[in-house]
Amino acid sequence: MDVLSDVVALMRTGRPTSARVSWRAPWGHTFPGASGSSSFQVVLRGSCWLIPPAGEPVALSVGDVVFLPHGDRYGLTDDPARPLPPVACDTRGDLDLFASADLGGSGAETVTLSCGYRLDTGRAHPILKALPAVIHLPTTLGCHPELRAAVELLAGEIDNPRLGADTVVTSLLDMLQLYILRAWFDREAGVCAHTGWAAALADPAIGGALDAIHRAPAHRWTVESLGAHVGLSRAGFARRFTGLVGQPPLAYLTWWRLASAARLLRETDASVAEVAEQVGYGSEFAFGNAFKREYGVAPGKYRRRTCAEAAV
Repeated sequence: MDVLSDVVALMRTGRPTSARVSWRAPWGHTFPGASGSSSFQVVLRGSCWLIPPAGEPVALSVGDVVFLPHGDRYGLTDDPARPLPPVACDTRGDLDLFASADLGGSGAETVTLSCGYRLDTGRAHPILKALPAVIHLPTTLGCHPELRAAVELLAGEIDNPRLGADTVVTSLLDMLQLYILRAWFDREAGVCAHTGWAAALADPAIGGALDAIHRAPAHRWTVESLGAHVGLSRAGFARRFTGLVGQPPLAYLTWWRLASAARLLRETDASVAEVAEQVGYGSEFAFGNAFKREYGVAPGKYRRRTCAEAAV
């Protein structure tokens, strides 16, 4: 697994939601804030305005994609001067995978694709915490063709669900999320980002080290071996990694090993000893102590608790 793939795999909990909404002027809608969620909107037809959690309204046109990673409250409307109604319902939280709705008056039509994930904020990757409140990817001829293709496929499946559509839509939502993150990080790396995750992923050495950690967390990495893996001295690598990622290499390695362990405990039947071995701990005892320091409970109790929560 590479870094962005792991971010998407780690971030969500439960079933994603999606809806194709036809809005007719005059219209305006408030999407309530929800801690532990992220959402994105895609304009399929017409135009509208995003009322962000802070700052000026943002004009959206056909093909524009907006990602709100932190669960902030926001609004959509046909007219930024129109007062938005109070929250009446959450069009993300109560929808299934193929919801559709017709809202507003009888005027000009705007069609949006509204999608959302529920997140476990306790296991979110640091990349998500570093993202801005709103990521707007406007339609630009020739840019992000894979993102546009994913949007078209997703809209088609929601409009006309067929056999296997549950799996297809869930996979397309993951794909769309990855393309959004990829497009944003590519854009940020292109505007002279010198620190932070955009710079870290774009940096050949640090990006290579992160990829190595994610692909082989059980390997007996040291600062020196990671530096050698990407062609840097121990001191030079440690300094560059810490400056870009925000924490030392071995601190990030430990965090990633334990995050991977938590995922294995939630999603597999591997024993605690097997999980410990898979993420690079020489003994179940050492793994148990490290896991409890990070998550507040022993691995076995964490597994029982998360299984019980998933069954509710």
